[in-house]
Order: sequence, then C-alpha cells, then structure tokens
Amino acid sequence: MVLIVNTTSDTSITDEIRKEIASRSTAVTKAEAANKTAVTKAEATTETEATTTPSIEIIEAASLNISNCIGCNYCWLKTPGVCTIKDDYEIILKKVIHADQLWVISDTALGFIDHKGKNIFDRILPIATMYLRFRGDQMRHVPRYDQRTDIGLICLGDMEKDYLKRWNERAALNFESKSLGVFERNEVKEAVSCMC
Repeated sequence: MVLIVNTTSDTSITDEIRKEIASRSTAVTKAEAANKTAVTKAEATTETEATTTPSIEIIEAASLNISNCIGCNYCWLKTPGVCTIKDDYEIILKKVIHADQLWVISDTALGFIDHKGKNIFDRILPIATMYLRFRGDQMRHVPRYDQRTDIGLICLGDMEKDYLKRWNERAALNFESKSLGVFERNEVKEAVSCMC
C-alpha cells in the first residue's frame, strides 16, 4: 500500500496525483490487454502481476491536529510502539506500519520542510525500538516491525533540494528502508512513477 500524507492546504496536488495514477493504471491495463494477445497465458499472468497498480491511500492532513514529538520516549519505554500523544496522528501511524511507501507532501520553510511535514517524520519514531545495533560503521535503531516503509517527499515551495535529498536518505536509512526521492511541485509525474 502507498500512503500519501498531504500536510498542505493545497488539495490540487493530491487531485493531480490521483489523475496521474488513474492515467497510469489505464495505460497499464491497455498494455496488459495488448500483451495477452501476444504472449502465452503463463507469460501474461506474470506480466499482469508485475504491473498491477498498488493500492493508494491519501490523507489530507492540513486540518488534522498533529502535535510535535515531545521526546518523552514513552513510545520506546512505557508504551512500546504507541505514542503517548493522543491526537490525529494515531490514524497515520497505524497506516504507516502497514504501508510499503510513505509519501509526505509538505510546504517549505527556510529551504526545508515546514513544521507540519516535520511532525509527520518525527512522530514515526514508535516504529523503532530503543535498542541499537551497528550497520556498517553506524548505529541504527532496531526496527519494531518486519515491514519496512520506503519514504518519498514532495515539496511545495522553495527548497534546498540537495540537502533535502540527503536528509530524506538519512531518515529512510534510520528505519532500514530506502529513500524514494525528493520532488518539487512540478515533478508530480516523476514522483508517481516511483510509487510502487
């Protein structure tokens, strides 16, 4: 499942993503129909499985009450895997745990993601444990769950793209997943092509 969390008030971007996914899905369906006539049934089944459109869930989070992480460590010590802050983020966290990909759409501030986008990333902490282990020459938290959620970022506004790419790679690395990239508003088509 691909989870898209839009922290901005601009819902036109999620409309654009929906349209791009729908057009991509239509193109895949047409390609599958053409392939079925040209290949054997066994090959067609393999092709269909390889090109199916993933399930997509979009959460418009601009109006949700999502507080910042207070660094209390309850999600590690007192209530493992559960954030002590009771707000609208609980819904998102439950979905992140099962998602193959998390895409955060964020406004920018000072060349970085704004506070709403940063809150989404900071509050992911309950999916890790407090235990540490070496990965190469770096320490990493031991993941709490077997599922690894890859992370992508779409930014609206001026940004330091190289810095954000590096930051997103490091954030993904902390959760033993991979970075799907950082995209600007005008690169929605490219971002959708990275969605499962």
